[in-house]
Amino acid sequence: MNANKTGSRWQGLHLEPLWWGLFSAGGVCFAVFIPAVVLIFGIMAPLGIIDISYQQVRGYYASIWGLMFTGAVICLPAFHAAHRIRHGLHDVKLGGGLVSIIICYGLAATLSATTLAAWYLLR
Repeated sequence: MNANKTGSRWQGLHLEPLWWGLFSAGGVCFAVFIPAVVLIFGIMAPLGIIDISYQQVRGYYASIWGLMFTGAVICLPAFHAAHRIRHGLHDVKLGGGLVSIIICYGLAATLSATTLAAWYLLR
């Protein structure tokens, strides 16, 4: 008898590599992109160290690079956080089943879709 069989209809569906990939990409964004964004737009631009106008930032953000920036800074970290929350719930025995997967990753997907829709509408 195989101990890994749960009898679930999701038995053959293995999405954990996808979640780990999104978790990893989100972690890299947390570690690399977000500090750079804070440094450039939160410190250097207000102090006048770099000369960048609102129109320049808006033009950049409305391009395809802005879409990738939005995905890197908001969407990927959302999946990183969802993965941490899901596994944290599993560790404290509050979740770990299909319901926690749907809630955690569903909220991350909803946030991502809303953010990308807002990018599209506001560009």
